Amino acid sequence: MRASAADRGTLEAPQVRAMFDRIAGFYDVMNSVMTVGLHHRWRSRAADLAVVGPGSAVLDVATGTGDLAVELASRVGSSGTVTGSDFAEAMLERARAKAPELAFEWGNALELPYPADSYDAVTVGFGARNFSDLDQGLREMTRVVRPGGRVVILEMTTPAKPPLSTFFKVWFDRVVPVIGKLAGDPEAYAYLPDSVRRFPGPSELAERLCAAGLVEVRYIVTAGGIIALHVGEKPTPAGA
Repeated sequence: MRASAADRGTLEAPQVRAMFDRIAGFYDVMNSVMTVGLHHRWRSRAADLAVVGPGSAVLDVATGTGDLAVELASRVGSSGTVTGSDFAEAMLERARAKAPELAFEWGNALELPYPADSYDAVTVGFGARNFSDLDQGLREMTRVVRPGGRVVILEMTTPAKPPLSTFFKVWFDRVVPVIGKLAGDPEAYAYLPDSVRRFPGPSELAERLCAAGLVEVRYIVTAGGIIALHVGEKPTPAGA
């Protein structure tokens, strides 16, 4: 039997949008269950890598229910701005209810509706693997960040060595789909482990960030090899 797109960890943009609209109501709870609450700590580390402070302007792409945007807002203060962008309206509704003081706007990560050189930092947390065209998404994030600004990606990755590789297989192949079934959307949470496996490993993603136009690209693998954080800088034109 031929595997479905979800089984292979690949979905077209309309399918991704529909899936996240469906799971918006229990997305936050599932995140906490699947990561034992550690996802907030990982988002804090991503905000650290963005190196933003009071007065900074930040864009969080594929913001979902807005947790990373909220973390970034705590760094930029009342004099800064944080914009969360997503193309799943049900997710944006949750984000707006969570943080009504922030700007959450509809936007496609592959065609960001913002001028070039607009933000001091551009981030994405657990959303890059859902880009239907990863390289185009990376180019767009690079386009809208200012010269000298940073692009930060927080994403899950497949651990290579036991015991975490064994845990990953058991947890994401067996436990998470069961939890998803109990939550009422087994397809969405069967897609998750396959999408992580399909996504480029840390070194390949770093190369693709360089190809998108970033420099000083580096990454950190943490949580026993399950989480990768990447950061790169947009070069400043010579003589600027």
